[in-house]
Amino acid sequence: MGVTGQGPQNGDGMEPYDTDDEESAAVLRTVGRIVKMCRERAGLTQAELGTAIGYSEEQVSSVERGRRAPSPGFLEAADRVLDAGGLLIGLKKDVEQARYPKKVRDLAKLEAEAVELCAYANSVVHGLLQTPDYARALYGMRRPPFSEEEVERLVTARLARQELFDRQPAPVFSFVQEEVTLRRPLGGRMVMRKQLERLLEVGTRRNVEIQVMPTDREDHGGLAGPFQLLRLKEGDTVGHNEAHLISRLISHPKEVQLAEIHYGIIRAQALTPRESLAFIEKVLGET
Repeated sequence: MGVTGQGPQNGDGMEPYDTDDEESAAVLRTVGRIVKMCRERAGLTQAELGTAIGYSEEQVSSVERGRRAPSPGFLEAADRVLDAGGLLIGLKKDVEQARYPKKVRDLAKLEAEAVELCAYANSVVHGLLQTPDYARALYGMRRPPFSEEEVERLVTARLARQELFDRQPAPVFSFVQEEVTLRRPLGGRMVMRKQLERLLEVGTRRNVEIQVMPTDREDHGGLAGPFQLLRLKEGDTVGHNEAHLISRLISHPKEVQLAEIHYGIIRAQALTPRESLAFIEKVLGET
């Protein structure tokens, strides 16, 4: 996933980050400098601050050097002890985003610029449509396994992308899901029922169309694998696909054109949005 850290160690509530991710590193170095400035203004040593907020001197030092991402609890406690007036608490969102894998942040930035998003998913429910429990089940299946902390971090990052649905002006969404993604009981029966209910809820929004590609289709334009297209505000269109931990942006005009052709064929071969919602209701009744 492009992340070298395996989550908090020794229960310290702080995470190492990918040292090759310069954007994340720059954010954490800035946060560390602000923590240090507030500490020195308050006249405390690193050891004294650590004692006051329940962390070791080494942990405080790691945060100030930008080597570890402070947990929300660290920032809240430090803000209170250092009388920072909410300055450190205000950094929580920046730190949270810095913890996300770089490819997640890059994709989220593209999605934030999109006026239309089209996606074909053939093995699992698309990430923008996943419930927390479904996403957690997916990340929990990874081998070698993620730590529990890493799973929660990735789930949080995935759910944060779903804020796109509430953006104004609202983008237009088109999803084509393979029938198997509705029937594969990832996480168990109840997790899958909630996931199907989520699809029905999102699919009724005026700016969202969900289509199902039935397994019995003899002709299929999506056998090359999952992908998505993002039409950006400036008028450009880019594609994105991901397989075996490789995330690839498609920007060459000829490749984008081919992806658009493939998506048009896939949509034409799938059930209509109305037929698809009825199909999802049927599968829900059988689950």
